[in-house]
Amino acid sequence: MVLDYLDFDHNDNGDGSASWDAMACVLPARLHAALAEAQAVLLWAHAEFGAPGEWSAWDCDLQCQQDGAADLAAQFDVETQSLRYQPPALDGGRCTLTLTLSGSPGFGEALRERFSID
Repeated sequence: MVLDYLDFDHNDNGDGSASWDAMACVLPARLHAALAEAQAVLLWAHAEFGAPGEWSAWDCDLQCQQDGAADLAAQFDVETQSLRYQPPALDGGRCTLTLTLSGSPGFGEALRERFSID
């Protein structure tokens, strides 16, 4: 799967693990499409590596804000395997979505292969 909205940067953490930071800045009408990509990544990670967490092969941090408005409270619900968020004001400012993934070398290799991340 090629990602159209999320563009990941890779950072080695020096202990064998790594992190990948992605950001998308979109108009409110396009936020659903950007969040759908984040959900696809998180669903894949959950299916392949189990639930995220400190002692898991991977973990994540998801944030979403709209310019001139409050935090949109985006979160990945492990139980329902879906994203929850407050809808943006359609006449409001741009929405910024950030997704940080961290994980083991095996997680990183699988992530790069699955989503064509350089």
